[in-house]
Amino acid sequence: MPDGANPASGFASALLGRLVERGVRHLVVAPGSRSQALALAAVALERAGLATLHVRIDERSAGFLALGLAVESGTPVPVIVTSGTAAANLHPAMLEAWHSGVPLMALTADRPAELRGVGANQSTVQPGIFGPATPWSVDVPAPETAADADRAVELADEAWEHAAAGTLRSAPVQLNLAFRDPLSGFPGSRSAGPRTPVTVPVAAAPGARLADTGATIVVAGSGAGPTAAEFARAAGLPLLAEVASGSRFGPNLVPAYRQVLADPAFGGRVRQVIVFGRPNLSREVSALLLRSEVSSVVVATRGAQQFDPSRRARIVAGLLLPDSPGDRVWLGEWVQAGRRAEQPADDAPYVGDPAAASPVQAGRLARAELAAVRAPVTRRSLVEAVWRASWPHDRLVLGASRLIRDADRAVPGKRIPVHANRGLSGIDGTISTALGIAIAATRGDRPMRGTTRVLLGDLTLLHDVGGLLLPPGETPARVQVIVGNDGGGTIFDGLEVAATADAASFDRVLYTPQTADFAALARGFGWAHSVAATRGDLDRALTSPPQGVSILEVPLPR
Repeated sequence: MPDGANPASGFASALLGRLVERGVRHLVVAPGSRSQALALAAVALERAGLATLHVRIDERSAGFLALGLAVESGTPVPVIVTSGTAAANLHPAMLEAWHSGVPLMALTADRPAELRGVGANQSTVQPGIFGPATPWSVDVPAPETAADADRAVELADEAWEHAAAGTLRSAPVQLNLAFRDPLSGFPGSRSAGPRTPVTVPVAAAPGARLADTGATIVVAGSGAGPTAAEFARAAGLPLLAEVASGSRFGPNLVPAYRQVLADPAFGGRVRQVIVFGRPNLSREVSALLLRSEVSSVVVATRGAQQFDPSRRARIVAGLLLPDSPGDRVWLGEWVQAGRRAEQPADDAPYVGDPAAASPVQAGRLARAELAAVRAPVTRRSLVEAVWRASWPHDRLVLGASRLIRDADRAVPGKRIPVHANRGLSGIDGTISTALGIAIAATRGDRPMRGTTRVLLGDLTLLHDVGGLLLPPGETPARVQVIVGNDGGGTIFDGLEVAATADAASFDRVLYTPQTADFAALARGFGWAHSVAATRGDLDRALTSPPQGVSILEVPLPR
């Protein structure tokens, strides 16, 4: 490091420069004093055309934005914050990343050793602050010499390898970085070289082979991806796929799987379940796996824990196809049962026969069609309309609200990209996660042609209302937030407590009524806003969403 170079800036430039060399494409920054060297180094990398910088005022929104960027791009994303509560505000996103196997990198600035434990401003115990959510966490002393910049390069390599993007070992990491005054200055001469992505080799365990496919079904949950559908089809087995699994398509798909599982003639005959991802949306699947006569094989997925409610599953790195395909009669019975259990779509307006035999009949059909278009939107018609409007070039993000369960019960098979934060199924960060997905899908070498749709409830939107704040110049091409506004948390109305608790007490602490003005919120944050009170309004709004960012409010009854 040349004479006069600032140790903090030199270290920060070397660290971020090496991460970019290893393949980092996006950097997320929340403003702060102690982290200023890192923030300024991130700006320099963007100006050099080596990375894309995203700035968010709120650290919780910044964390979930980075989560969405990492999910869509498939590469680690560093999120840079200052000390104190700023670091703590990353915890929800880090927990979701840990459970989902997403390679977030928390770069938390901290006080040097002499300012710790003495009541210094914005100082708390930051090393290991995320607990088990960061299996690799390093407390880095304040840099002082040029040798520390060399150490920064080594730390970047270690962080990249421990994040292990795209492998079963993918996990969030933390670099707790102490900095001493002066906190920034001339960084020195080192700059990032051209991006040369490096993959981390992982020893692949040999795939297991099913000895028996009798009375076997395949269940796909969040994170399963197309692999589950492809395996079920090749193995000749029924596929029960959650709406956020990425597997809800193909000839082996069992529609209305919850109703079929609840039927003893089907669920009662299952003896083996092959699990892909984390199927945590339905009680029926968990109840099935807990039965003593049912064995389960879990195909390992990224994240902290495998889905094994019975604690006796056989967990394998991969599955080889069985020597002979499953029983075609068994498969056919399940698929046909699922089709019988499907209810007619609730979202499509009635379209009459243009060649009606008489004027009276034509008038009757026209009035019926007009009535259907003017009908109010139900939860089911909402989820079906959003599902119908989404295609493979779009992205669909589902919030943790009642609507994702309605979609899981109702929508048919369709191969579209769906994402939901189901690692912990938290209500927080949905807007920010969706924006990260939209940004990563729009920029770089994979331009996005479609729309990122976010379907959520009113409380889920309000929980991440800060995520609506976008800095100038960072607006994704097209993001449409569709909020089902029923005035509170109606998801609790379906729980047992609703039948036993005092109504006023229930509303106060569970339903939690809200009267937010979403039009005013949208206007204040610079988002377009519209209301779809009828099914005709909803179809038009979904068919031609505005450019930029918009909120479509759909009033729903409690």
